Amino acid sequence: MDPLVSALKVSATGLDAESTRLRIVSENIANARSTGDSPGADPYRRKTISFRAEVDRISGAASVGIKRLGVDDSDFIEESDPGNPAADEKGMVKLPNVNVLVEMADMREANRSYEANLQTTRQARDLISATIDLLKS
Repeated sequence: MDPLVSALKVSATGLDAESTRLRIVSENIANARSTGDSPGADPYRRKTISFRAEVDRISGAASVGIKRLGVDDSDFIEESDPGNPAADEKGMVKLPNVNVLVEMADMREANRSYEANLQTTRQARDLISATIDLLKS
């Protein structure tokens, strides 16, 4: 397989994986203060994503894939808020196990990885265009 086409395929899998990662992080941030529906109910649980390295059997190129979408089993945060509809009999409300600072750092890392894959795609496309232009001459 052509190395430039292989580079496009590898960067495409990276774009897809980082796009999914950004979606998961966005869901976590959006639900960072979501409580349960009823008193004492569990709130939103932070979602996680794991990647795995894959090898394309045809091209032999390494790529990235999604290994698993899961949830973080760490403890919920409890906060005293007796007026909240989700408060238990002691006035405690369970809040999601989402740390917005961690999510923002993860989002920044995913965004940079996405941009790196996008730049690889652009460079491969430019090289393919330059090759076609040379063949036309």
